[in-house]
Amino acid sequence: MIKMIASDMDGTLLTSHLSISELNKDAVLKAQEQGIEFMVATGRAYTEAKPPLEDAGIRCGMITGNGAQAFDVDGNEIFTISIDKKIAKKVMAILRESGLYFELMTSKGVYSDSQPQRLENFATLLAENIPHITFKMAIAMASTHLNMLHINYTESYDELIESDDIEVLKVITFSDGGQEVLQPIAREIEKLDDVHVTSSFPNNIEINHIEAQKGVAVKRLAEAKGIDLKEVMTIGDNFNDVSMLEVAGVSFAMGNAEDGVKKVAKYEAETNVNDGVGKAILRAISENL
Repeated sequence: MIKMIASDMDGTLLTSHLSISELNKDAVLKAQEQGIEFMVATGRAYTEAKPPLEDAGIRCGMITGNGAQAFDVDGNEIFTISIDKKIAKKVMAILRESGLYFELMTSKGVYSDSQPQRLENFATLLAENIPHITFKMAIAMASTHLNMLHINYTESYDELIESDDIEVLKVITFSDGGQEVLQPIAREIEKLDDVHVTSSFPNNIEINHIEAQKGVAVKRLAEAKGIDLKEVMTIGDNFNDVSMLEVAGVSFAMGNAEDGVKKVAKYEAETNVNDGVGKAILRAISENL
């Protein structure tokens, strides 16, 4: 029987409107009532992950930044795994040479050096997730919700990371050209020491410390709680979820997951717009997976 569940958020727990459905919420609460530890494991920062959970009335632990940080149910930091700043500067140099916009997830929040570009990226996310809206409509929605992005702005990333109290947790970059443009850059970055490159959407790559992976974090937290990995259930839809799908005894890929992700998981859930997470949790409980 499962004793712990770790679920991705975007494309998984969240609907196309970036919220948590009633069925998903009820299934999570039912699992918690039965003593099952539920947590999210997301590429988002803590400040980005918390609002949809609060809106649904879900209190849980969080793995954030792809495994760069973990927090308990009260928001207390459990651990942080940052990128060496010399390596972070090399990553930024490669991205600048490629002409790509990028953002930094740090111990002090997420930073952008371009508000218009940040707005455009959020609009692209909305347009890809919400059926039947135009990009112009997505821009208007993104502008309205700009305060929900929890983004800080800086004129200089280099000056920012020189601060002793700033740790670089993740670098994320985007391209309208998708993985065809991004994969050659990813391969170049992977030549650097102690980095791990993954992706959470077709139009991005995300760079973390090699130990900052969802699977590593899930394993670490399960061990700390005395839970065998055979008793852990994980759910995800994209390549930054693969490491946690591989370590869990019970793993679900979403119906909307990338094909490469589905090949790794033991089971397939319904899509994120059809309450896939909630139905997978209820199945795991009823069938005693």
